[in-house]
Amino acid sequence: MLDSCFEHHNPISFSIRINHKHGEEKWLQTIVSPQLTKGGNLEKLIIVESDITELKTKEIELYEQNLKMFHITENLEKANSQLEQQKEEINQQKILIEEEQEKSERLLLNILPFEVARQLKSKGRAGTRFYKLVTVLFSDFKGFSQLSKAIEPKELVNYLDTYFIRFDEIIGTHYLEKIKTIGDAYMCVGGLPLRNNSNPVDAVLAGLEIQHYMAIINAENRINNRPLWELRIGVHTGPVVAGVVGKKKFAYDVWGDTVNIASRMQERGEVGKVNVSGDSYECIKDYFECEYRGKIEAKNVGKIDMYYVNRLKSEYSDDNLGLIPNEGFKLLVNKL
Repeated sequence: MLDSCFEHHNPISFSIRINHKHGEEKWLQTIVSPQLTKGGNLEKLIIVESDITELKTKEIELYEQNLKMFHITENLEKANSQLEQQKEEINQQKILIEEEQEKSERLLLNILPFEVARQLKSKGRAGTRFYKLVTVLFSDFKGFSQLSKAIEPKELVNYLDTYFIRFDEIIGTHYLEKIKTIGDAYMCVGGLPLRNNSNPVDAVLAGLEIQHYMAIINAENRINNRPLWELRIGVHTGPVVAGVVGKKKFAYDVWGDTVNIASRMQERGEVGKVNVSGDSYECIKDYFECEYRGKIEAKNVGKIDMYYVNRLKSEYSDDNLGLIPNEGFKLLVNKL
């Protein structure tokens, strides 16, 4: 360091720490400045020594504080990083929980009507209710026992699954509630759990559309030499009790003579037809073309007025087949 001062005439500065025997510590700063002659030669050195103990002490304290702050900041950054990671994991868990809840709710709504599912979630039970006016639709495939012998079981169930999925879609557009399937039988009801006065019309429209769908299926089956799936549909309107009973494997169901009579309407109907009782006919006669069949004996019920519903009346239809209601019809039905 002094060589630079002597040889290159550069001023130098350095600090030294002095420890006294009593443990006292001092810092001295020395500044050496060369003085040159006019000819540029070194004439003398001016040495200034200063006690910078206080300044150095502050500097060391500041350095230590900065070092502590650095470690604190570093730890905070690690902690923040861990918190962010935990937050992300919590959010992911929350998303998974919400997805599972949504799946559970969809499953519950697939088993129970919305209102009943809501009651079960909020109250833990739903119970039963009396409905003065609902319409029950039953469908059943004629000769299903013969079909089951002609078709492999797995293939048979696949056919049923395909047809019932389409039935679900059709009744959904007509505000009907699917109740259950029993083998090849399909049952749905209009007018519950939310009451309405249009349910006889809704059920008949659904029945006509289902039979039209099956007619298309069977036309394809004939071309391809496959077995025919011939469907009968019966409809009856009246009072029922509906709800959920029991605690295990519960299901929404309906009870009463109305259900039994609707089943008899299906049994006494013909393939490709929608057979309705006199009670249902009285509710729909202004809107549909119907064919009176007379009083027909129904098992365990007696003689009942029965009608085949052929189609919507032309003034209420938006298509040649009488399946699609026009706007005028919709306005009338909305006022029921």
